[in-house]
Amino acid sequence: MYQKYHTDALVLATRESGEADKNIALYTRDFGLVWARASAIRSESSKMRYALQLFARSNVSLVKGKSGWRAAGATALRAASTKRSRLATFARIAELTLRLVRGEDANPYLFDALAEAQDALAAGVAAPETIEIVCVARTLYALGYLSAEALGSTLLTHTAYAMEHINEAESMREKLLSSINKAIAETQL
Repeated sequence: MYQKYHTDALVLATRESGEADKNIALYTRDFGLVWARASAIRSESSKMRYALQLFARSNVSLVKGKSGWRAAGATALRAASTKRSRLATFARIAELTLRLVRGEDANPYLFDALAEAQDALAAGVAAPETIEIVCVARTLYALGYLSAEALGSTLLTHTAYAMEHINEAESMREKLLSSINKAIAETQL
């Protein structure tokens, strides 16, 4: 018998497979980046259909089998933003995360940074561009490509997107962008 794991996850990408299945890229709190197969999820009777939509946050039940992970159940926690510009912003963040993260390795800080960015985008606390810059910097920091000391800021020591953090990011925008571009260039991805 296989063990069932329950964890919070962000749906970063989906790929159709077969007639009604999907392969789903989940960034989970407990396992890091996981590609899971969701059987019959594209059928109208699927209970997981809305919980595992692109860019949604869900509580997912996963089973690790011989051929990889399989989604055994899901409950939606937050749907993707309905505003096109905010959705596009999170899509770029998700794409970068998929490019940089390799393998299954739990990184609660990165999960929280992505989840908080999704919340901030949905709430509209600031311009999507500012939220994106802060989230990308935190993603690079979580993966070891950017150091907090190099920025000389407290932005990377937490994952909140309160107005004082957004204002701090706006005041050092050029330095953040320069550090982000340099770090991405050094990844060679």
